[in-house]
Amino acid sequence: MMLRTILGGLLGGFAMFIIGFLFWGTPLSALALSRADPQASANLQAAMAQALARNGTGVYVIPDPATAQGTILYGKGPVAMLFYNNGGFPVMDGSSLIGGLLLALATGVLIALALRFVTGDFNSRARVSILFALATVLWLHIGQAVFNHAPWGYSLYLALSDLVALSVAGLIAAKLMEGRAAKPNASDSTLH
Repeated sequence: MMLRTILGGLLGGFAMFIIGFLFWGTPLSALALSRADPQASANLQAAMAQALARNGTGVYVIPDPATAQGTILYGKGPVAMLFYNNGGFPVMDGSSLIGGLLLALATGVLIALALRFVTGDFNSRARVSILFALATVLWLHIGQAVFNHAPWGYSLYLALSDLVALSVAGLIAAKLMEGRAAKPNASDSTLH
């Protein structure tokens, strides 16, 4: 039954990739993202190039609260957590799409392998899949809004997209594993 598990994981991973595309590669992503006007965007890009190019690619807390002055500025606001890439890349970067597909397939297989530890039927595995997906997105995504004061709209959209993707991957794997549950043999039952 390992073949069914791997196949379920690969199909679930592919479904995750497609769901991710629907949430993030289509105009739906505008629900989660804020936009700056073109001039403000150009000004911010120039400021980042001037201020951060020396330090390079990384995640920056701005202002940096590691100093006394930074702590005061942080308390006054505005503040940002900036995912900064020193170089440019295409908006639809083919290499990241290939890497993303491979990551989704590997994640789907890991979900399916984890579901092998859940004995029982499809419903048991489905409940575990959905509950684990919900726990994961609550901690990883909603936690960012709670602990880092990240924007709630973005965090909720990200959580929803990953909840749907992870749940569907688990449900697909659970469905393909449905025949794996041990069925009692007629000869094993005894009449008393």
